Amino acid sequence: MRIGELSRETGVAIPTIKYYVREGLLPAGRLTSPNQASYDDGHVRRLRLIRGLIDVGELSVSTVREVLAAVDSPEESVHEVLGAAQHAITPRPAVTPEGVERARQAVAELIRRRGWRVGLDHPAFEKTAVALATFRGIGHGEFEEVLDDYAEACERVAAADLAWAGRNAEVDGLVESVVVGTVLGDAVLTAMRRLAHVEASARSFEDAAAEGAGGR
Repeated sequence: MRIGELSRETGVAIPTIKYYVREGLLPAGRLTSPNQASYDDGHVRRLRLIRGLIDVGELSVSTVREVLAAVDSPEESVHEVLGAAQHAITPRPAVTPEGVERARQAVAELIRRRGWRVGLDHPAFEKTAVALATFRGIGHGEFEEVLDDYAEACERVAAADLAWAGRNAEVDGLVESVVVGTVLGDAVLTAMRRLAHVEASARSFEDAAAEGAGGR
């Protein structure tokens, strides 16, 4: 297909497609003449992947480049690729609040207590510590009491993520599934958490209020 057909198939404007090619996100088409290139279904799939990472995953173009570089690294294990992708998509905190060292100790203890095989240099470690320190700074340090509940829920989510990705027997597809599941799964998890909040709030407060009204 020509670039115009690729644009119509994916809904991505031609100038944007050319930009992704220049930025190394999308492979160039096969030249059929000095001014014409041909694209195939692989380009369609890759372009939809790029748009998903940007539009749904809310990643920058530079971060998408790093994520796709991890996906395109067949010499690395799935575990190593996942680690590289997570480092790319987990931003370092812009600030270091007061009390962060104490929070780091709490996160390190959580990791030890849960038996997680993760290094303390992982960017998510620092992000968690900064969040906990911020909770403390605004007078909500008791949030740490639910850390193990959060950890248990996240273990179940992580297991579900990898079980879903593992359905793809081909190594290249498995790697892509793990990375895409990590990025887009974050968006799904955040949205579903909001939905669950609504239900939990209704169950805890509206039902209780109705029972109270009925008892009067």
